[in-house]
Amino acid sequence: MSPRRAAAAAAGVRGAAGVRDEAVQVRERAARGRTVQREQAVQERAVQERAVQERAAPDGGGGRAAHRRNLLRRMLLVRRFEERCVELYSAGEVRGFVHLCIGEEAVPVGVLEALTGDDAVVSTYREHGHALARGIPAESVMAEMLGRVTGCSRGRGGSMHLFDASRRFYGGHAIVAGGLPVAAGLALADRMRGDERVTCCFFGDGAMAEGAFHETANLAALWGLPLVLACENNLYAMGTPLAREHAVTDLALRAASYGMAAWPVDGMDVLAVEKAARRAAGAVRAGGGPHFLELRTYRFRAHSMYDPDRYRERSEIERWKARDPLRVLGDRMRAEDGFGDEGLDALERDVAAELDRAVERARAAGEEPVEDLLRFVTGPPREGP
Repeated sequence: MSPRRAAAAAAGVRGAAGVRDEAVQVRERAARGRTVQREQAVQERAVQERAVQERAAPDGGGGRAAHRRNLLRRMLLVRRFEERCVELYSAGEVRGFVHLCIGEEAVPVGVLEALTGDDAVVSTYREHGHALARGIPAESVMAEMLGRVTGCSRGRGGSMHLFDASRRFYGGHAIVAGGLPVAAGLALADRMRGDERVTCCFFGDGAMAEGAFHETANLAALWGLPLVLACENNLYAMGTPLAREHAVTDLALRAASYGMAAWPVDGMDVLAVEKAARRAAGAVRAGGGPHFLELRTYRFRAHSMYDPDRYRERSEIERWKARDPLRVLGDRMRAEDGFGDEGLDALERDVAAELDRAVERARAAGEEPVEDLLRFVTGPPREGP
């Protein structure tokens, strides 16, 4: 290489290095600027969050007792609905895979109590409780379980695919972690439109072993999406214990590594769940970016109706049953609100009557006509070229 070419090449290298150094400096200045902006935003959001919590918190005294009674009734509805599903499944009226949330009722009821009707909800295949807590009528959910056209998915989805766009309830996803990218898309759409909405995505501890969780968590934090990630940690991914699947079993700590606020919650205490969900939703709504809740809960039944449940000791199940979420709230209401057996009996009768009507009307409803089976699957033929 001639001296002239060597000098030109050296100058080119120095020029490229200079461009890279300048780019690094620009990124560092931008990062420092974002850090300052984030610190200011955190301070502003803290003030806004406290205001949201103060406005949303139930009043003391009679208001508190009525609020707790409502929470207890809603958990009772979920529990008794699931028990009816067991009866109907055993009788052959409900078919396919059925995943029950008995023992986990505090999670859907507590979280959804903190959301508004404009917020979006994305769920898993264990979503009966989420659907009922969202306000989808028991009759509509039961009809879907029986495959009737009056079901919330017209009988096409069954147990794992409950859906109600009018209530912004977007599934029911049978694929583990399948709802997470959908939730990120809903949250991104709301942010791009400037809507002050929150998207809440439920998923299990097993989903955190899937790439979809990590992709969603990374993009949500990177883009500051208005997303509440509600992890239902019931200690088992189907039959695999948490410690045999995750090297780090503190799931909130793992989520925090993506730069989002994250903390564990007693998922057997509906009041603790509601408080945490209000805190998270309020911060997200105020522009605080995604928040992660590790809701530590437990399912009393097997993974599904097909599962022989041979991977855990009976004594473990009994220990968790001592913290039954219905009992936890009921005992507190007895101690603090003067709630007694008469009040509980009244709730039980009310819920039983509602479920009796739901089953009766679902049985009376028809199945979708055969000629409509391709409806919503293919569009009408195109006319012309």
